[in-house]
Amino acid sequence: MPGPFVVPVHGDLELPKKVDVVVIGGGIIGASTALELADQGLKVALCEKGGIGHEQSSRNWGWVRITRRDPREIPLMAEALRIWPTLAERTGRDLGYTRAGIAFACATKKDFDEHERWLEHLKDYQIDSRMLSSKEFNEKTPGMKMNIEGALFTSVDGRAEPQKAAPAIAEAARDRGAHILTECAVRGIQTAGGKVCGVVTERGEIACEQVVLAGGAWSSLFARNTGLRLPQLKVKNSVIRTKPLEGGPEHAIWSEGFSVRKRQDGGYTIADGFRNIVDIVPDSFRYMREFLPALGAEWKSLMLRFGGKFYDEARIPNKWSLDEVSPFEYNRVLDPKPAFSLQDKALANLRKAFPVFEKAEIAQRWAGAIDVTPDAVPVISPIDDIPGFYIATGFSGHGFGIGPAAGRLAADLVTGRAPIVDPTAFRFNRFSDGSKIEIITGF
Repeated sequence: MPGPFVVPVHGDLELPKKVDVVVIGGGIIGASTALELADQGLKVALCEKGGIGHEQSSRNWGWVRITRRDPREIPLMAEALRIWPTLAERTGRDLGYTRAGIAFACATKKDFDEHERWLEHLKDYQIDSRMLSSKEFNEKTPGMKMNIEGALFTSVDGRAEPQKAAPAIAEAARDRGAHILTECAVRGIQTAGGKVCGVVTERGEIACEQVVLAGGAWSSLFARNTGLRLPQLKVKNSVIRTKPLEGGPEHAIWSEGFSVRKRQDGGYTIADGFRNIVDIVPDSFRYMREFLPALGAEWKSLMLRFGGKFYDEARIPNKWSLDEVSPFEYNRVLDPKPAFSLQDKALANLRKAFPVFEKAEIAQRWAGAIDVTPDAVPVISPIDDIPGFYIATGFSGHGFGIGPAAGRLAADLVTGRAPIVDPTAFRFNRFSDGSKIEIITGF
């Protein structure tokens, strides 16, 4: 089955000779970074090897949430919650954003207590997030048949349409003078005197003083060709889109058996709320040391699989010269085959919880490759060894909602403006400076 139907963005025909900043990657992180930089008056080129938002940025659940965030991400996500309501007017386009709330169901008293403890992380923020008893949650969610202890509900959380968001933000950046270049893979960066001086794309060179790598699941490979070790792996999550259905919940719900959120067209996005597939590939061994703590903490939710993907990735070169075709030109869009068994189980669990979904008709299935880091926290950071080079990647399945604020932070680092939040937790060298990899589970 094809991936989701993304709002098309037609790339510019001409390659600029020189800009201030090149942003590599046309997902929501790259597009948001480009918009923020263009808003500050910089000349920007956004280069995407395929189409704008065609990979994980259009394949995610569409949640805009602070609920159950890793505490290190909460300040940045709080800023994202302030930015999202402004984007429709700012971009002049529909992103499908609405605040309808998100609930995390608690199956046991232990779950309830754990979610209640998490609320302590929001005590310094004026955010409506609270625990609901089973009775209160039932009253808020008509038609539900779940036997639970209660739920953590955050009313200011919401949803947007992944197939619309990155394209809208990228077009807004173009409105402000940014060059939007699709099917234009960046093969690598150029340096002079140890500093960034440009990039080489498949269509030619672009001179610039700064580069932001926001390549999602491709970032580690790109970084490797520059001599950097960026520990990152891919995790597959599979999604169902239904046709419009009346009588379902208005707010999004997560439970161990399913996740569900209403779509702008009246249909629903459904996925397994707990399990993800991890293909064993050469990078699994390359980054085994960094990822062992995560494997130990999250092994129940990870389905490890060895198969043809190992050999596919083993054939991808780790180094290439800038005058030869790069791996990014051989694979324009990561379009993994969805895991039908996980999707069908999630739908079956949802139908038990909400009998109205017995009427749900499947319109589409797809999967996406989530770019994960060893601590499930992104890298948004300058690269000290290559002045002028920045990385914004590894959002570990949390990138869509936090994307607009992540783009703002990346732009702040590029321009030297006071950062929107303290970027220390997102520094690149935390994986190499002796810092302990801290795994905070449940996010």
